[in-house]
Parts: sequence; C-alpha cells; structure tokens
Amino acid sequence: MNVGITQRIEFIAANNEYRDSVDQRLIEWVVSAGFTPVPIPNSILEVSKLEDKCLESWLVELDIQALILSGGPDIGKFPKRDDTESFLLSWADKFSKPVLGICRGMQMMGYRYGVKLSKVDGHVKKKHTLITPNINIQLPESVNSFHNLALNNIPDNFSLLASSSDGSIEAMKHDVLPWEGWMWHPERDSIFNDCELNRVRSLFNSEKK
Repeated sequence: MNVGITQRIEFIAANNEYRDSVDQRLIEWVVSAGFTPVPIPNSILEVSKLEDKCLESWLVELDIQALILSGGPDIGKFPKRDDTESFLLSWADKFSKPVLGICRGMQMMGYRYGVKLSKVDGHVKKKHTLITPNINIQLPESVNSFHNLALNNIPDNFSLLASSSDGSIEAMKHDVLPWEGWMWHPERDSIFNDCELNRVRSLFNSEKK
C-alpha cells in the first residue's frame, strides 16, 4: 500500500529557496509498518492552477491509499502547506481514505472542523502518561511530546482516545471515517513501539475492508 506523507516547508535563506522535507525516521517507521512511503509535495496545488493539473490526479496516478499528516511548524506559518493538507483531508473524506495525523497533523484535523488551538505548558521534550477512557483501547502507556499548542476540544464527529494528566487531548478518532490523530511522534522513539505499528496497520488496512 502506498502511503502519502505530507512534508515540512523550510526556507533556505542562503539559496533563497523553499524546500519540502520529511524526517527520515518517519519514512523508516512507515516502512516498518509494512507500507510504501510517498512524500507529497506542497507545490502541486499551485502548479495545477497553471498547467491544468491537480493534486487529486497525482494521488490517483501514484495510487495513494492512505495519508499521514506529519508534524512540523504551527499552522499558519506556511499557508501553502496548510492548503495542501486541507485539500488532502477533503480528498480523504470524499473517498473514505485512512488518515493518521501526527502532532501538527492532528491539530490540522481539529482546525479543519473549526476547533481552536491554545498554548499549553509542559509539552515540549517531555514524556506523558496516557489516560484512556476505554481500557480496551490499545495505546502506549506513555508517549513523547513536542508541541506548544493543543486542541481546545474534540471536534464534532470525533471521539477521545487518550488525554494527558493535565487534560490535554493526546489522541482522537473519527466516529465514521478511518481517521486518527496522535499528538506524539511515534517516529522519534529510539525503538519503534509495536503497539503503535499494529495500530497504524489496523487503521490503514481498514481501507481494504
């Protein structure tokens, strides 16, 4: 299965150019889960306006069957990335494609549904114990944390999967679509967690059912 992965945008002042990038560890994590990673450029939407191409055609041609919205700078810093991910979520909604939102990616899910973000303390370079409302939910006992912003509330049509001890939303899932959001970075663990790998396998393979 080909899994599309969104990318960070970085401005390289010395070269006066914008570059897309994705953490190599995230590529390794997706491969470890048994999928083929395909980085998604942030410029296709803009090109499509000029050359009669569109991102949807690109997704079809590369047979993208699931998406990962990766972590990165806050929403609003690079509008081109925001536009790309907004389009991707609409596409995944339209075709019921599985989506995993990682950190910023989960925030983007909430943002799409009108949820606001607020600053949160104690969530950068920290470990958090996960508190789950359902003991049957298979998630790690503790996770890393690298974010300054948190969702104010669970979006409509989503359910809480886990929170931290301070009440911050750490994981959520869509009630109908095969979508989940995790506020931590599974790719940043020194050893990949089997629980997370199995969970993303189940999420993405739901597309075949």
